[in-house]
Amino acid sequence: LQKSLNEIFGADKYSRARKEVLTYMFSRPMQMALYFCTGVMEDETLFRHYALNVPFYTHFTSPIRRYADIIVHRLLSASLGASSPIKMEKEDIQRQAEHCNDRKMASKRVQELSGDLFFSIFVRVR
Repeated sequence: LQKSLNEIFGADKYSRARKEVLTYMFSRPMQMALYFCTGVMEDETLFRHYALNVPFYTHFTSPIRRYADIIVHRLLSASLGASSPIKMEKEDIQRQAEHCNDRKMASKRVQELSGDLFFSIFVRVR
């Protein structure tokens, strides 16, 4: 998809703007990744990463960014024997994951609405 888009953008002064708008429009409907505790999920097909085509996948970034990443770092460290196990039941971890998902979705929705608002203002002014 990205290769096809790159081929149709052209090289005029609006090509970059077309690329940004189309990329945004194509990526917007993609399903957002969700945090979950594998210990409470029975269907292992839910662990799959569709785009990477791998059966088991976890994602995390620097633990200074998000609370969910702190949890993943702590669980990974404990599973490798580098630290003691965390003192949370799997149901508590799942509740934290659901809370992180709720906050992430709310943030994304506000971001989308903000973009829509500023685009509307831009169109009105132009």
